[in-house]
Amino acid sequence: MKPTLFLLAAGMGSRYGGLKQLDGLGPNGETIMDYSIYDAIQAGFGKIVWVIRKDFEQQFREQILSKYEDKIACELCFQGLDALPEGFCVPEGRVKPWGTNHAVLMGKGVIKEPFCVINCDDFYNRDAFMVIGKYLSDLPEGAKNEYAMVGFRVGNTLSENGTVARGICSKDADDHLTTVVERTEIVRCAEDGSNAGAATEPIRYKDEEGKWVTVDEKTPVSMNMWGFTPDYFEHSEEYFKEFLADPKNMQNLKAEFFIPLMVNKLINEKTATVKVLDTTSKWFGVTYAADREGTVERIRQLVADGVYPEKLF
Repeated sequence: MKPTLFLLAAGMGSRYGGLKQLDGLGPNGETIMDYSIYDAIQAGFGKIVWVIRKDFEQQFREQILSKYEDKIACELCFQGLDALPEGFCVPEGRVKPWGTNHAVLMGKGVIKEPFCVINCDDFYNRDAFMVIGKYLSDLPEGAKNEYAMVGFRVGNTLSENGTVARGICSKDADDHLTTVVERTEIVRCAEDGSNAGAATEPIRYKDEEGKWVTVDEKTPVSMNMWGFTPDYFEHSEEYFKEFLADPKNMQNLKAEFFIPLMVNKLINEKTATVKVLDTTSKWFGVTYAADREGTVERIRQLVADGVYPEKLF
C-alpha cells in the first residue's frame, strides 16, 4: 500500500503576516507545498491529505486542490477549536488552535494507510521524502507502533531573521528516538542572547528558566516530518482526553497538544519506537516575511540546476 502525505496547513501564519501556505514563491507561482507534493509523488506516495481551517476552504480548493485532483488522490479535513472529544468544550476566551497533534487527529476519517506528516511552509527537499517514503512503503502490512521521523541537523534548519521552533532530539545506539523536546526559541547568538543571527555565533536555545543553552551543529531536530501508521490516531485520541482533563491545560488559553508531546509519551511508556532517519536535505522556509526573498532565490537556483522543472504541474 502506498503511503499518504498528510500536510498540516491550518496554521494562522501569525509571524509571517498572512496565509503563507498559499504564497507563490516558484517561477510560475508555485507554493512551498507544491514542491513537497511534487517530491512526494517522485518518492512513491499515493494520496495527499490536507488539514486546513474551514474559513479558507474555497480559496484552498481553487488555488491548491484543483492542481492535483487529476494527478493523485486528494482529501481535505478541517481543524477547528470545537473539534473536541465528547464531554469537553472550548474554554471561554480561547482562540488559539489546539496544536499539531490535534491537527493530526483530524485525519483519522480519511487516512487508513501509513502516512507522513509535514508542515506546508517548510521546504524539506527531495531526499527527505525519499527516505521517509521508503521507510513507510517497506513496513509490513498491518504494522503498528513502529514510527519514524526524519532528523535534520539543527545547523541546516535556521532562519537568518529570528528564532525558530524545533524539536531537539536524542537517540540511542539503534537510532531510535529517546526524547524530543520542543524548543520555541533557537537561534545563533551570544551566551547572553545578544548578537542574534550572527553566522559566527554558536547555536543556542532558551530553556524553561530563560537561560541560553548551546547545542552542537549536528544535533538532530524534528522539522515535523513524521512517519506513522493509523494506530497512532487511537493513541492520540486517548492522550488528548488526558491533556484536556488537566486543569492547567484548560486554564492556559495557549496550551497546545504538540506531536512531540504524544511521541514522548509513547516512547517513555515503551508503547512505540520511532526510528530517526538521516537525510542529506537542508531545510529552508518562510518563518518570517524577511525569509521570503531568500526562499525565492533558493527555489530559482534549484530550477536552474535542473532539480525541478520550471513549471511543476
